[in-house]
Amino acid sequence: MKLVVLHGEVPEGAPPDETDVLIQVEAVSEALARLGHESETLVFSFDVKSVVDELLGKKPAVVFNLVESIGGLGQFIYIAPAVLDYLRLPYTGSSTEAMFLTSNKLAAKKILKASGIRTPPWLSSDLTDTDLRAAEGRFIIKSVWEHASIGLRKDSVVCVADVEDLRRRIARRQDEFGRDCFAEVYIEGREFNLSVLAGEDGPKVLPAAEIRFVSYPAGVPKIVDYDSKWNEESFAYRHTPRSLDFPQKDNPLLRKLESTAMECWNLFGLRGYARVDFRVDCEGQPWVLEINANPCISPDGGYVAAAKKAGLTFDAVVEAIIRDSLACPRHPAQVEQ
Repeated sequence: MKLVVLHGEVPEGAPPDETDVLIQVEAVSEALARLGHESETLVFSFDVKSVVDELLGKKPAVVFNLVESIGGLGQFIYIAPAVLDYLRLPYTGSSTEAMFLTSNKLAAKKILKASGIRTPPWLSSDLTDTDLRAAEGRFIIKSVWEHASIGLRKDSVVCVADVEDLRRRIARRQDEFGRDCFAEVYIEGREFNLSVLAGEDGPKVLPAAEIRFVSYPAGVPKIVDYDSKWNEESFAYRHTPRSLDFPQKDNPLLRKLESTAMECWNLFGLRGYARVDFRVDCEGQPWVLEINANPCISPDGGYVAAAKKAGLTFDAVVEAIIRDSLACPRHPAQVEQ
């Protein structure tokens, strides 16, 4: 088939969280060639008309959607699938609606809570949009939209005395970061990633991965911050190894994580591939932190590591994602323009 690999614009000198998409583009393009497909890349930018014209001219059978941001802003991630919906072009991964609802962490948390899936209580800058009646203790302040730990650092974990104190902390972080932020209760415990891949017999949860916090000094919050993901010279990067091997005593917990990951997949109508991030508290209770539709599939990333643990090659993952895009009924025919 003829495919277009679509990705966001990456300016010269961009930080590693943005340049990582180019690694994914190269890996996917090489996999497509090995699978016998013809492919070319296309940059998705705010010049949407030019993108539409390019896509109409290329007439791909499938668009491999790797758009993670537009103009470096994750809050626009859903625009790419929205344009592909308009063009009635089959594309990989989740739908416009699922991309919007999972990328907006507050929207996702409201849906999770309403569905009975545990997610840490939270507070946004607008008191009408809150899960807290009172606030005291440790909280983590996050970006509403950005993923890949963008904006997360050690001082994102704060200790507050009341709601007003927390509101001030959120406002201060928003001013510094320049993005909308919210705070959620900091869960002390273990961190897990559960990856899901679509298959001919339905989606399957890949082997669980745990991010281990090794030799962290007392008082340093055990979080997967920006340094731990992207700064190879940092303490956090070198002391947060990924583990996919567990003792037998963890089996009940792993089964619970797997079933919850599938609940999230079905609840948000995810497609192709996804990852659910969990925190497990000291009593063994899982809490859903985030749902990542179309997560990073860099060859050295967590999703591909979980697939390898399941005995799947990178090419097999790409093939499964493409197969699922063609099985999706959302694009019955391409519109003529």
